[in-house]
Amino acid sequence: MTVSIIVKALLYVILAPFIGGLLSGVDRVFSARMQGRQGPPLFQPFYDVFKLLNKQTTVVNGIQVLFVTAYLIFTIFTGALFFAGGDMLLVFFALSMSEVMMVLAAFSTNGPYSIMGAQRELLQMMCYEPMTLLVAIGFYYANGSFMVNDLIHADMPAIVQIPGFFIGFVFILIIKLRKSPFDLSTSHHMHQEMVKGLTTDLSGGNLARVEIAEWYDTVLMMGIVGMFFITNNPISIVWAVIACSIVFFLETLIDNLFPRVKYITMLKVTWAVILVFAGTNLLILNVLK
Repeated sequence: MTVSIIVKALLYVILAPFIGGLLSGVDRVFSARMQGRQGPPLFQPFYDVFKLLNKQTTVVNGIQVLFVTAYLIFTIFTGALFFAGGDMLLVFFALSMSEVMMVLAAFSTNGPYSIMGAQRELLQMMCYEPMTLLVAIGFYYANGSFMVNDLIHADMPAIVQIPGFFIGFVFILIIKLRKSPFDLSTSHHMHQEMVKGLTTDLSGGNLARVEIAEWYDTVLMMGIVGMFFITNNPISIVWAVIACSIVFFLETLIDNLFPRVKYITMLKVTWAVILVFAGTNLLILNVLK
């Protein structure tokens, strides 16, 4: 059992950046086609990261490097814990810690755009953190355990019992994947009024580490989406992959259809969706049990 856990964690650590980088490339290709452009090649994200790694890294202070490195480490740890079959509550706690490290890295620069981005990132965390906690609770209600290893051996897919939690989680993925209309703190596209916000003062290797961490994070998010469909039946993996593909395409479509909104609108809409879908689903589960 211990060997199996280590192997799963290592597979995530090794394969996730390649899968995440490809997903980033697919996202760019989809976006370009939706906008009627040729767009970059599929492997452009890898070219960008390699170029950043070969550039000189300019830092404001040494602690900035520490926080960015901690952000990458916590993100990798979070995904490794999840794919190794660990505790969902611990997964989301570690995920929150990784975001805190990124916010601290932005605050440490004392740059106006970075600080503005960090403040907005904290607001975004206020929007999606309740939903991530509710997802863990929802999985517990569905299968009676917080352990990922137990959840994937369930007889019935979790989506049957907690569809409201699924809708809520897919909605907050717009924030987690930094998609419009909720890409307030930073953006993959050059349409920010505050340059690159959270990552404005990052360069070279530091910026490359942030990009790689986001690749790891994307794979983790898709893994959680797949969890709603996986059971002890091997064919469920196919359904999970299909669901992840549809959700990823939907997030890209939303990114290209909607303009960015103000933070107060993001707060209202996100909490309303969480309350209506996840809250109602939780209430029904309590009544049924």
